[in-house]
Amino acid sequence: MTTQVTVDQLKSMIVRKLNLKGVSAEALGDDEPLFGQGLGLDSVDALELVLAIESEYGIQIQDAEVGREAFASARVLCEFLNARLAAGSAGA
Repeated sequence: MTTQVTVDQLKSMIVRKLNLKGVSAEALGDDEPLFGQGLGLDSVDALELVLAIESEYGIQIQDAEVGREAFASARVLCEFLNARLAAGSAGA
């Protein structure tokens, strides 16, 4: 059975792993951009987030274009992770 990640679980992981002071998972909008004008993450945060995803979910994100697209928002990232988790369990 595939374990799916919820948007709320993902937002909590982002806040926790990136040690975002003054930001709560509840306050982070599901469709708010993670980088730039939204949450304001930078390239160092992106690297930390990729490592956190590998650690938490066992998913590697190697292609920069896929990564850029996948990190558009918490909802988009959650959908990306769940698709990768489903594909991984289907091949197991």
